[in-house]
Amino acid sequence: MTHSTRSDAELLRAHVDGDRHAFGELFHRHRDRLWAVAIRTLTDREEAADALQDALLNAHRSAHRFRGDSAVTTWLHRIVVNACLDRIRRRQAHPTVPLPDSGRPDDERSVRGVEPAAPATDHDTALDVRQALSQLPEEQRSALILVDVQGYPVAEAAVMLGVAEGTIKSRCARGRVRLATMLGHLRNPATSSRVGSSKADARAAKVEESK
Repeated sequence: MTHSTRSDAELLRAHVDGDRHAFGELFHRHRDRLWAVAIRTLTDREEAADALQDALLNAHRSAHRFRGDSAVTTWLHRIVVNACLDRIRRRQAHPTVPLPDSGRPDDERSVRGVEPAAPATDHDTALDVRQALSQLPEEQRSALILVDVQGYPVAEAAVMLGVAEGTIKSRCARGRVRLATMLGHLRNPATSSRVGSSKADARAAKVEESK
């Protein structure tokens, strides 16, 4: 059986058993979506590349601890998301406003999902959306990227982030309200002012209470 015909779980087991090429095949198979999660979470290409490398090294070394409780792809995505969140937490002591990524690498063509409310032909709108995403609290951003951008089911996103499904729904609801507030000018160009995050939080709370 060739590497290309093996399942993800079979490749991971082969890697643990000493196959030097199995993990490379596994990464090659899923690199597009892993990269998409990293770049959209961190918005900075260099940091995203570093986070992805850290995550893959972690996965490579800890593969023997995988117990099959979830899909291999879910396990890989969780490691990538955690690596990205670790970098976000480390840089919070020195906050910066990263320049949004202006393009996508060739290996990102097959990534599932689209930028929310950002037509591919409208470059300025795409930049606005990415900047708005980068301003969300990390837990809301990661939930929205997985569910709304990447298109993962809530249940799978919950496993990736290690939280309950209700928590994912709550984070997405709050994140969507804040995005709608920050991007309101896209619906009404004549309105340039943006409501503060405190009002967005109040609206999000009302959304949660009405459920």
